[in-house]
Amino acid sequence: MKIKSQKDFWSGLMFVAVGAAFAVGAGNYSLGDSVRPGPGYFPLGLGVLLTLLGAVVLFQSLTIETDDGDPVGAIAWRPLLIILGAVAMFGVVLPRLGLVVSLPLLILVSAYASEEHTWLGSAVNAVAITTLSWLVFVVGLKLTLPLWPTIFAASAAAGA
Repeated sequence: MKIKSQKDFWSGLMFVAVGAAFAVGAGNYSLGDSVRPGPGYFPLGLGVLLTLLGAVVLFQSLTIETDDGDPVGAIAWRPLLIILGAVAMFGVVLPRLGLVVSLPLLILVSAYASEEHTWLGSAVNAVAITTLSWLVFVVGLKLTLPLWPTIFAASAAAGA
């Protein structure tokens, strides 16, 4: 059997693997029923859907000839490592620096992974995404997230 589209083959395989992992992982939680779904209901549905989607893409990669059937190129290590490092950094600094500092830092460091970024565009994105995140998560959903660096929270508490 010949792979007719390398990109579709590998992406379909990835979807099948991730979907199956979600479906299997959902087995550790109670499923509930349609009226009162449990914590495993959504991950199971998502996993099955993702697995089916991956299977369709995988099947098409083996049966349908495409123009972009060239082999997948080399792994872009620089952007991959920068993005992974930025996300790890965000997870570490969020409790200490708060959302207002950590999220723009994540966006600015992640933008460095692209050779086409501009600092002005990245700064505008950082402000817009931070504002939107604050509105959605803190104002709208009422989640308790650290907004400011803990040094300011300690000073404000001491002054009050």
